Amino acid sequence: MAGNRTGVYIAFDGLGEVDPTKSDQKYYRTMQMWDSHRNIDFKFTDSHDKTAAVRDSSKRLTLESRIRARLSMSKNIIVILSSRTRKRGSMLSYEIEQAVDRYKLPLIIAYVNYDVVANPAALNGYWPEALSSRINNHTANVIHIPFCKAALIDAIGQFTVQTDTLSGSQNFYSQEAHQSFGQLSSFSSFINKRK
Repeated sequence: MAGNRTGVYIAFDGLGEVDPTKSDQKYYRTMQMWDSHRNIDFKFTDSHDKTAAVRDSSKRLTLESRIRARLSMSKNIIVILSSRTRKRGSMLSYEIEQAVDRYKLPLIIAYVNYDVVANPAALNGYWPEALSSRINNHTANVIHIPFCKAALIDAIGQFTVQTDTLSGSQNFYSQEAHQSFGQLSSFSSFINKRK
């Protein structure tokens, strides 16, 4: 079954907004733009394209059914976190619960407010409760990364249900990796660095 799981599921908090530019959906749209641009080397199979679209106004049971269908076809999940991400009460919590508990997907946690992620535990204030509990009880396999094209494309290709190379909940890229992504100069300290 893992061989059929080729999609990348992207989760974010819609923040109850209808206008995507006022929510974390804008970061998902950025990834879609990178993917569609012929001069940008960023390609991925979007799990959201594999089932019929749903609107935020759809019934919760319909939303949950589509989420499960998309997760079942996914090789990993990117969870986009910002300073506005809610601790509870959004569909993001359900997506995290299902991704970890039911589908055993590796989580790629992408922090939009950071250029460098060198100490994930210090960023726990960004974590929704569903994520925090699964990190703390060690049921989630997680890599924490900055929201940048190079880090995202590396993580998408490297950490999948097929490769099974991610173990533990506090993983992050090395100083050298951050430098290769263009997120850190060779003279900078390797600490969490806000944008």
